[in-house]
Amino acid sequence: MDPNDPRLVAFIDVPRTSDFPIQNLPFGMFTTHDDRSPRAGVAIGSYVLDLRAVASAGALELGARERTVFEEPSLCAFFALGQAAWRRVRASVSTLLRIDNPRLRDERALRSRALVPMADVTLQMPVEPTGFTDFYSSREHATNVGTMFRDPQNALLPNWLEMPVAYNGRPSSVVVSGTPVRRPQGQTRRSGAPRPIFGPTQKLDFELETAFVVGTGNALGESIAVDTAEEHIFGLVLLNDWSARDLQQWEYQPLGPFNSKSFASSISPWIVTLDALEPFRTPGPPQDPAPLAYLRERQRRGFDIALDVSLRPKGGSTGSVIARTNMRTLYWTVAQQLAHHTISGCNARPSDLMGSGTISGADRSSLGSLLELTQNALAPLVLAAGDRRTFLEDGDEVTITGSCTARDYRMGFGEVRGTILPARS
Repeated sequence: MDPNDPRLVAFIDVPRTSDFPIQNLPFGMFTTHDDRSPRAGVAIGSYVLDLRAVASAGALELGARERTVFEEPSLCAFFALGQAAWRRVRASVSTLLRIDNPRLRDERALRSRALVPMADVTLQMPVEPTGFTDFYSSREHATNVGTMFRDPQNALLPNWLEMPVAYNGRPSSVVVSGTPVRRPQGQTRRSGAPRPIFGPTQKLDFELETAFVVGTGNALGESIAVDTAEEHIFGLVLLNDWSARDLQQWEYQPLGPFNSKSFASSISPWIVTLDALEPFRTPGPPQDPAPLAYLRERQRRGFDIALDVSLRPKGGSTGSVIARTNMRTLYWTVAQQLAHHTISGCNARPSDLMGSGTISGADRSSLGSLLELTQNALAPLVLAAGDRRTFLEDGDEVTITGSCTARDYRMGFGEVRGTILPARS
C-alpha cells in the first residue's frame, strides 16, 4: 500500500492533531538516558521508532546495505544510498507500523526496545553538513528589503529574477532546535559616524525559513539537472537563520553577510521526506522573464507548507504568534536552487543543507523577519501581553512550526526553537 494513503492507520494511537501520523514518518537522530550513542529514528505519534533496533531484529524488509546503515552514528550513509533505498526503507517502516501487522504490534520485547516515548529521548542534529548555503528565494522578502534599503522603484537587483541568489554560510554553527543562541558581537557603524564601533548587536533578528537536505550529491566538476534535482534531495527541515542586522548592514558590501550570519542557524530535528510531502504539492508562482534553459523546469511545483512564528518574551508563560506564511510563495523552487548551486561544477554532498531564505507573504501578518515586521525598528511590534519589540531581546524565545493539511489528514515538522542568551562580557 502507498505509504501516503490517507486510509493507513498505525497500531499506535496517533491523535489527529499530531505532526507525526503514519503518512509522515520523518527521520532524525536521538539518544536516551540509558544509551548515549546517537542512532537513527522515525517519529510516529508521541514515539520514536529505533531503526537500529528493528533493523537488527530483522523486522524491516531491507537489503544488506540498508540494514547496516542504521548501525552508523549518523544518517549520512543512509542518505548516500539514494532515492530507491529511501523509498524502500520508508515503505518497510510504514508496513511495520500498520495496525494490521502483528510483527511489532504483538512482539512485546521488541516493541519495548524499539518504540521509545518522545518524552524520554534527546533529539540530536539530524544532519552533519559539510556545506550550508542559504538562498534568497522569496520575492516578497527581497522586495521588502530592497524597498527598505534601496530605491523602492527598483527594489530587486537585476540578477534576482534571473537566478536563485545565495550565500555560503557556516555549517559548523548549524545547531539543532533547543540550542540557546548567544547574542553576537561585532562591528557596527552609526549613520554619519566616521568609524565603526565594537559591541553586541542591537538588531538581533530571526528568519523564517525551510531548508532541504542533500541525499545523494554530485562529483566535483559535474552538475545536477533541474528536472532530476529532486532525486538528490532527501527531505526538508525548518530553519531559523538568525541574523544581526546592524552587523549585516555594515559588512555586507561588497561580498555579502559574514559575522552577521555565522554565529548560529537553527534547524528542526526531524527531516520530512519529499515523498511524504508529495500530496502537498502546489504550482509555483509564474516566472517572468522565463529562466535560462538550465533553470527551466518541465513541471514547476512547490510545497503547500503553512509556517508560523511565535515569540515568547523573557518571563512570559506563552508565546505570541507574530507571523503566518506559506512555502508555496517561493519564487525559486528547491530543484532550481540545487541545479543553480551545482551548475558551476560545485559538488554537493550527502547531509549538506540548503536554506530557502526568509519566506514572506504579501501582507504584513505574513512577514518572516522582525526587520520587515517592524520596518527596521520604525514600527514596534506589540505582543499579546503588551510587550513591545523592534528586535530580539535577551531571554526571548522564538519558535517556528510548519504543517501540511489535506482533506483526510495533517502532518507537520515539529518545531525549531531557540532562546537568546546575553553577549559574552
